[in-house]
Amino acid sequence: MSVRVGKTSTAPAFPIAAHTALANQQLRANVARATNTIRGKRAIRVEEMPDWQALRQTASDIKSHTLAHLDHYLTEFERNCERVGGKVHWARDADEANTIAIELIRHYGGTEVIKVKTMTSDEVQMNVALEAAGITPIETDLADMIVQMGHDEPSHIVVPALHKNRFEIAEIFRRTMNLPGLTDTPEDLAAAARAYLRDRFLRVRIGISGANFAVAETGAICVVESEGNGRMCVTMPDVLITLVGVEKVIPTFQDLEVFLQLLPRSATGERMNPYNSLWTGVTPGDGPQAFHVILLDNGRTAQLLDERERETLACIRCGACLNACPVYRETGGLAYGSIYSGPIGAILSPQLQNLQHSRSLPYASTLCGACYEVCPVKINIPETLIHLRGRIVREDQKTFTGKLAAENIAMQFAAKIFLDHRRYEAAQKLARTGQLLFERQGQLTNLPGMAGGWTKYRDLKPIPKSSFRDWWKSREKESRS
Repeated sequence: MSVRVGKTSTAPAFPIAAHTALANQQLRANVARATNTIRGKRAIRVEEMPDWQALRQTASDIKSHTLAHLDHYLTEFERNCERVGGKVHWARDADEANTIAIELIRHYGGTEVIKVKTMTSDEVQMNVALEAAGITPIETDLADMIVQMGHDEPSHIVVPALHKNRFEIAEIFRRTMNLPGLTDTPEDLAAAARAYLRDRFLRVRIGISGANFAVAETGAICVVESEGNGRMCVTMPDVLITLVGVEKVIPTFQDLEVFLQLLPRSATGERMNPYNSLWTGVTPGDGPQAFHVILLDNGRTAQLLDERERETLACIRCGACLNACPVYRETGGLAYGSIYSGPIGAILSPQLQNLQHSRSLPYASTLCGACYEVCPVKINIPETLIHLRGRIVREDQKTFTGKLAAENIAMQFAAKIFLDHRRYEAAQKLARTGQLLFERQGQLTNLPGMAGGWTKYRDLKPIPKSSFRDWWKSREKESRS
């Protein structure tokens, strides 16, 4: 089971979880097919944009400015939201956010809620909290509904059920909707989901949404989606509760012009999201008549203190880095042990959860840089991965067991060797002799200890019989003679 941000349990080590995922051929095929399709569509849509790089830079600048003045824009959003009939609540952590939501639902007499665009609610495990309080949460995003019905975990930021194919989805629907004759054609699956959800949209009177953006200038909330369920969730209920991470605020309505060009192209390879919903406060006789916003911190403001880690908060949850990542594309998202998977999850989860809860995630990367190249807001994920790895090493070196760890001892020993050329040359000679035990057909194989992990999956050439230094010394000697 995946670990959620805000809890104290520890995520499973990524290498162990990834090994399990790699053994699941169906999962790997599903992930590869889906990510390849999205990547291809994204490439076409980006190529159409002559100002794509300028848009990326503008988005990065907006986010950097907002995060540097986050307190100002959050209070501006609160003031403008409440001016038009909304009510803003502040939640320091997951427990506080869930408590606020439960108290509001009980205040309005609800026993069920419909939900849309609620990755942040997954972060705080809101469904678990609601069910414990006797409240039934109903996911209405198709992929989230599939995950919920299958008692599964999301594996992608944009397409949570990306690891499932239509045959597996049909089986879930047959079981949970009591439709034994349901076929696995996309048309029948869509019709079944539509009938199931339409009943809930018409019946349930309280909705819970997430948010893609919160506009400080107007107090508005923006949700973008592709199915129309979002439009139903934010207009049909009598009461709407919106959970928003504090980093989702942007200064002005005009800033949406930039992000609404970048987000759909990066997320799903579309020029524009089919549904873009914006709502501001309460309008008598139209839509929800009670509107509440829960602004969630849950470790975000702590990230502001570190300039390198602060950049992570610029993420707009497009998922482009997942689709580009060679590690994610082989393992899928479940191996990351967090609601946020892929490269962005590898840096966001350790920061929100504390490094102790997801220590292996900063190492779940080849540092190839593909994530940075596709990020629409130019988050330098590789640099942050290196930064977090450094934090882990420094924290380990403060402990007795960390100092005695084989890797730390080996690196300290290597540092002393590299500090002196005589030690370095002596180590080379010793290594040339020792490698004879492991050299097979011009490759080093089955090296002992940690080095064995390298040669198990990669080619490694033997150390040459003559180093550059040896060649240079020989050349100098010949020139003098």
